Amino acid sequence: MERTSKTDRYIDLSFLAGPRSRWKEFKSAVSIAREFIYGFRRLHFVGPCVTFFGSARFKEDHPYYEAARDLARRVGRVGFTIMTGGGPGIMEAANRGARDVGARSVGCNIVLPHEQYANPYLDESLLFDRFFVRKVLLVKYSICFVVMPGGAGTVDELFETITLIQTGKVKDFPILLYGRDYWAPTLAQIDRMVREGTIGQEELKFVTVVDSVDEATSFLQEKLVDMWQRSQRRKDRPSWWFLERSVKPTLSTKAGSVTDR
Repeated sequence: MERTSKTDRYIDLSFLAGPRSRWKEFKSAVSIAREFIYGFRRLHFVGPCVTFFGSARFKEDHPYYEAARDLARRVGRVGFTIMTGGGPGIMEAANRGARDVGARSVGCNIVLPHEQYANPYLDESLLFDRFFVRKVLLVKYSICFVVMPGGAGTVDELFETITLIQTGKVKDFPILLYGRDYWAPTLAQIDRMVREGTIGQEELKFVTVVDSVDEATSFLQEKLVDMWQRSQRRKDRPSWWFLERSVKPTLSTKAGSVTDR
């Protein structure tokens, strides 16, 4: 195991290194279950969420940062919770956009050898030891995914989400891919898969590529209204005897149209 620099948490480097003693495997299973329960309890009442994926390396002055922030403002103003991986870059931009308009802002961060700190724009901040637990929760509580330009982690999140939708593990969850030029090589590879028959064209109908915040807004305006209506049918509310609470945004504004600036 390796200790992270500023926390008491450990990164278990032996978990994926093959069989271990039965006792260690049992302890890992219990730890994984505890991590899921922690996430389920903290996130049960945060939704409905729109999850933003993207690079942690884009700075505040980058066009993609501002685009993510602007789009999150528009989505948050309607009443949706903005959920991200909780770190810097695109994640910070989306959470910051939510904070700008008083929308709920949630981050699911991850323990790394070189720590990724939570950005300062979160109403609810969670920290996970395992990527697979974190990814399940980022998908579980969302009804739409916005994928901004990013690196290996973003590509992983994109294709895992595509796989879940393609195989019917989740349904009716649109994916908004931002930046035609940036994603051109990835889209070319997907076209190759279609030509080779490894992916069906019909299976990609839930993926939409856009090049601007206005184009993204037009797409989301159509999709999110119906999703919002469906989400409001849920009757579950926090219960004091379970020590549950709802997530309160830092600011409060009246819900408006996704097209409002």
